Amino acid sequence: MFGKSKKLIVVLLSVMALSLILAACGGNKENNANNTNNGAAESASPSADATENAAAPTEQKLTDGLGNEVTIPANPQKIIASYLEDYLVALGVKPVAQWSVPNGIQDYLQTDLKDIPTISYDLPFEAVTSFAPDLLILGSNSTVDGGKYEQYNKIAPTFVLGDEVNSDWRKALLKIGEVLQKSDKAQEVLSAYETKATDAKAKLQAAIPDQSVAALWLVGNKFFVVSDKLSSGAVLYNDLGLKVPAVVQEISAAGKGSWNEISLEKLADLDADHLILINSDKATGSEALKDPIWQSIPAVKNNHVYEYDGEGSSSWLYYGPVASSQMIDNVLKDIVKQ
Repeated sequence: MFGKSKKLIVVLLSVMALSLILAACGGNKENNANNTNNGAAESASPSADATENAAAPTEQKLTDGLGNEVTIPANPQKIIASYLEDYLVALGVKPVAQWSVPNGIQDYLQTDLKDIPTISYDLPFEAVTSFAPDLLILGSNSTVDGGKYEQYNKIAPTFVLGDEVNSDWRKALLKIGEVLQKSDKAQEVLSAYETKATDAKAKLQAAIPDQSVAALWLVGNKFFVVSDKLSSGAVLYNDLGLKVPAVVQEISAAGKGSWNEISLEKLADLDADHLILINSDKATGSEALKDPIWQSIPAVKNNHVYEYDGEGSSSWLYYGPVASSQMIDNVLKDIVKQ
């Protein structure tokens, strides 16, 4: 995802990505493109919306998460939904511009968004205006703090999901489906995901009964552990019913974000049977993986570490129907070996 020789940039951008992930979660590819076509992600790919309502879309007025009444165009063609592109892809919609940080985009969505130009994560007014959007869909409350809502609304109708909806991808999917008059498609995607998760859960319970799994992110020579209730943690422990290591429970209870730093002392106590490692330090040597403490973890000693980097890791750092479906594919491949 990042340049090999730019360690400072790697760290900076990764921390930026982390802060954005936390905000997007309410404080809170498989390694090839074929993975995008599995299960719920298959439902998420653009296709003829045969299940949609036969009636042609019409202009509608909806109240957003901040209480604003927003007039939604009947058939918006130039949508900006920065950091919400996962939902658009799931609904078969392409935005006019996609979220980015310097040298970084959501790699796992590029099968569908590879030709879409980028826009900075902080949505500068001039950049937004340059794309002449006919609808803006924004996530958390903080994206429009300080009078920004009024400025964006002058450019195009602006619908803010709000923190409550934005922190739950299922609610966000259904709400965006409503905004875009694709509620049937949204429900279809959600139902396909639930079926896929239920099937995967049964396979995992048969393959690794009573074994624990943890997801770690190595960035800037520091380890972060996913929360047991947020982001990819919600997929692992809620949707797939995997066992939570005690250390993960402890850190999650004390932390506030989707990913919380884990000290070397706590890392030594991490008794996970399986580890999913999102390695953002691979290009710079992954020095932390040479530490004896890392080598002492049971999953490491038993060769039960499943590593992702670059394009393969990015779905683990995001949250939504496409990302969550890809995570399930990763877990089945790595642990169930299918």
